[in-house]
This record gives sequence, structure tokens and C-alpha cells, in this order.
Amino acid sequence: MNHINFFEYNPNETSGVFFSISNILFSKQTKYQRIDIFDTPEFGRVFALDGLTMTREMDEFIYHEMIAHVPMFIHENPKKVLVIGGGDGGTVREVLKHSSVEEVIMCEIDAEVIEAAKKYLPLTSCELDNSKVKLVSEDGSKFIKKYKNYFDLIIIDSTDPTEGEGGLLFTEDFYKSCFEALTDDGILSAETEDPFIHKDWMRDAYKRLSNVFVKARLYMGYLPMYPPGVWTWVFASKGKDPIMDFEPEKVKNFDKPLKYYNEEIHVSCFSLPNFIKDMIK
Repeated sequence: MNHINFFEYNPNETSGVFFSISNILFSKQTKYQRIDIFDTPEFGRVFALDGLTMTREMDEFIYHEMIAHVPMFIHENPKKVLVIGGGDGGTVREVLKHSSVEEVIMCEIDAEVIEAAKKYLPLTSCELDNSKVKLVSEDGSKFIKKYKNYFDLIIIDSTDPTEGEGGLLFTEDFYKSCFEALTDDGILSAETEDPFIHKDWMRDAYKRLSNVFVKARLYMGYLPMYPPGVWTWVFASKGKDPIMDFEPEKVKNFDKPLKYYNEEIHVSCFSLPNFIKDMIK
């Protein structure tokens, strides 16, 4: 039987993953990147940018819950949230599970990603038309400079530094702008790649965030969607500690469905293996 296959290569192009495509829904080269959305037998609907998987219907909830709820449950009363990147809408969906949120700005540089997500990714984009959400199609590294002492939470849901405009969201200058845009008790979370294939990006992002914020803690999650199956994020704040200031009862009493994140995951994700501790010394 003949199959149409999707191949995703790692940066060195000597390894990668593939899966079969059952139906191609959307393909377009935009000003910034190539968008592909297609159905697969095993993983459901897949959204890819420049040949790299961004979301899979089967397991995208892991990534989006970890980047959103880890910081959200530390802030006492998050009302104003900025999501930079995240054009598929999954992070916005998770943020809006918190009833305290009054305003979410999603700054996605490529407007065509947002439109494609609304049409073809209903499970992730379901909250993008929420009245609390403002959609902005701008360069996040420039957009953030418009704000000072405004956001309670900033979530950087970026592409890899080598893809499209993603590198602009990994610089120390950008992190400084985020620091200035946060309120005094503000918190930031950022995706910081994996500790195997992209270990240099992970280490650099962590060190730059550590240089800017009072507290910066790397945390990990099991993430089969992205090779090699584990991923890292950084929690950064002007003072809040993700363990000392964590209240497990808030998670236990949360009235919205979560598939991956819970109070045990929150604590354990900050426990790092020795090889990663050595990397970020």
C-alpha cells in the first residue's frame, strides 16, 4: 500500500521521525514560514511549521498544560496574561481555565497561523474568539516594549530559535523587556527546548533568564510530541518561588478538566537529573 509520509528531521539531518498522512487539509508558504495541517491514523490532526511538528491532537495537552498551569497556579490572582507565539491557541485555552483571568493578549507574528488554526484546529483554537482574548499579529520582541508593569503573567510559546522569527524570543534583551512588562509579582514561563538535541538552546535560554529574573527554575515534562520525548521550560519571576509558594489545594480544588498537570507533577517537574543540573551550572 502506498502512503504519503511526513518526515521530521533533527537539525543535523541524520535522524528524525516519520508518520503516515491520511488526509492533507492545508498547506501554505506564508511570509514567515510553511504551514501544514494534516490528519494521521495514530496521532490525529497534526500542525507543522517548516516541517516540524507544533501540535498533535493526541498529546498536545501535555505541552500546553505545562507551559500554562505551572506559572498560573503560583500567581495569587492572575488577571492580565500575555502569550507570545502560540498561534494554535492551545496555551490560551489553558490560561482561560482560570476564572481570575480578565484579559489575554496573544501576540503571534504570523496572522495566517491564527486563521489556519481557527479553521482546522478546533480543539486547540477553541478559545481564540473568547471576548477576553485580543489577537495581535506582530513581532513579539517589538510588541513587548510597548508595556511596562502591566502583565501578571507572560508565556513565551515560541518556535525553535532557528525556525522563522523564533530566535528573537530567546535573547537576553527580549527577556529584559518581559521583566519590565511584568507587574512586581509577575511571573514568566518559556519553552526552552529539550536537553539532548537542543541542549545548547536550553542552556542558553536558562542562563539568560537567570541573568534577568530574581528567580529562574528549569522544569521538565514527558512530551512524546517532540523528539526525543522530553521537554523543558523555565519558570522565572521577580520573587515568587514555584515550590515554596505552591499551594497544592488550589490544584486539587480546580474545577476545570486537566489531563496531565496535577499537584504531584508540579512538584516533581522541578526535580532535575544530574546531567541537566551539570548543563545549567
